[in-house]
Amino acid sequence: MTATDIRQMTVPDKLRLMGALWQDLSRDDSEISSPEWHGEILAERVRLVESGEASFADWEVAKKLLQEELH
Repeated sequence: MTATDIRQMTVPDKLRLMGALWQDLSRDDSEISSPEWHGEILAERVRLVESGEASFADWEVAKKLLQEELH
């Protein structure tokens, strides 16, 4: 499959392909390593929560807030 083939696909077909690729990649995650900056971002977020500078939000509340921001 080439980039041209992908460009010619419909959006639903592209989403199905992405799902199939993700499912296949997630079967054996031992070959996939996170980049160092992922760990750095997670450590910073933990620090912010522990210091009280940030907090967690319920997923439903967070989705509602994001939807309101986008509209």
